[in-house]
Amino acid sequence: MLKCIIIDDEEMSRAIIEQYCSKLNHIQIVNQFNNALDAIQFINNNKIDLVFLDIHMPELNGFDFIDSLNNPPNIILTTSDSEFALNAFEYKCIVDYLVKPIKLPRFIKAVTKIDTPKITPQSVNNREAHEMYVNIDRRLVKIHIPDIYLIEAKGDYINIKTETKNHIVHTTMKKIEDKLPDNLFLKIHRSFIINIKKIVDIEDNSVLIKKEVIPVSRSNRSELMSRLNLLK
Repeated sequence: MLKCIIIDDEEMSRAIIEQYCSKLNHIQIVNQFNNALDAIQFINNNKIDLVFLDIHMPELNGFDFIDSLNNPPNIILTTSDSEFALNAFEYKCIVDYLVKPIKLPRFIKAVTKIDTPKITPQSVNNREAHEMYVNIDRRLVKIHIPDIYLIEAKGDYINIKTETKNHIVHTTMKKIEDKLPDNLFLKIHRSFIINIKKIVDIEDNSVLIKKEVIPVSRSNRSELMSRLNLLK
């Protein structure tokens, strides 16, 4: 059981996080605070595994709060601004960066980084398969999932690009996204899903995969950056 606290000066934001946590049976919210100063004493006197921390707060902001702790617990930042994503990578204790409004699937993905095995089947669809079958010209064709480097939307079809072959499939991005393991794949644009292990280079608002330059939407950039193993 992960013992957690919520630090956010917005009551609605605290309520949303509390509601999301209630859907996961391995998380226990032990306290909530509308400012970081009150939370410092509580953390110093109690064992806390995880903090959901807003960045913009009166008196003491989220980063100043972290700096004030000698041994900070795991922290998931919650904020309305994506501009602080790079700053977050300077802190080893920060495991993810959630931009408001926070959606439940993204919330679960963040918590999964801390304690994946304890998340129950009712909460998360554990997608560990290494292969999938797609219907092409009335044949079921097996695709080795780690070989996929890019998926591109093409109207009513998607183009699944692998190391050896491309597959044009009549389906939606949502359906294929639900079949892919979260630890490998990320939707970075409404028309593109990438295998983050296949990234060659990142520049501004685009990524290079193989020899293809793929755009990254502004709303997905912070999540992409949080998934990378950056040298700090």
